[in-house]
Amino acid sequence: MKFGLVPRERRFYELFEQQGELVKRTLEELSKSLLEGRSRVPSLRDLEHQCDAVTRDIYLLVNRTFAAPFEQADIMQLASGLDDIVDLADEIGDKLDLYRIDAITQPARAMGEVLADAGGELALAVGRLDNLSTVTPHRERVHEFENTGDRLYREALAELFSNERPVTDLIKWKDIYDLLEQTLDRCEHVANLLATIQVKNA
Repeated sequence: MKFGLVPRERRFYELFEQQGELVKRTLEELSKSLLEGRSRVPSLRDLEHQCDAVTRDIYLLVNRTFAAPFEQADIMQLASGLDDIVDLADEIGDKLDLYRIDAITQPARAMGEVLADAGGELALAVGRLDNLSTVTPHRERVHEFENTGDRLYREALAELFSNERPVTDLIKWKDIYDLLEQTLDRCEHVANLLATIQVKNA
């Protein structure tokens, strides 16, 4: 059943705005960690816990709300997609510590900056769910950032395997690059979910 853009339960908008802000802060924190070459694991872990809590609140609200702003399945997928981004960023922070990375590569710094930009656009997009027509430019910019990230990822791999280095370094950096690229893919996945929600509720 389809409801209007002004639902009886408006708390969904508040919760998604909170979740979007947590995505933004997490990706900014990850980018700073990569730029500075120092661990921010405690901060990333705290943000991950906060996002988990908001995601649970959204799931609980879905189960007790009749007049939701859009389809329940879309709400659940959107909340899960945003939470996945934060989980992946937290995993990258963990890997940087686990692998005892001393020097951050330029490609990793660049991908981190693109992720921070994408996180900012996602926060703006999910903060405007009560007016879906305003979401389009933000989700389109996320696609642009994902395309940039794909290019950086390919360049990073080309550079990684074109120079002689210890096998352990190859394994570590391949894993980190893969996780950075997966995080950008999840950002694009959320942008695609937003596009679907817009079409269904046009």
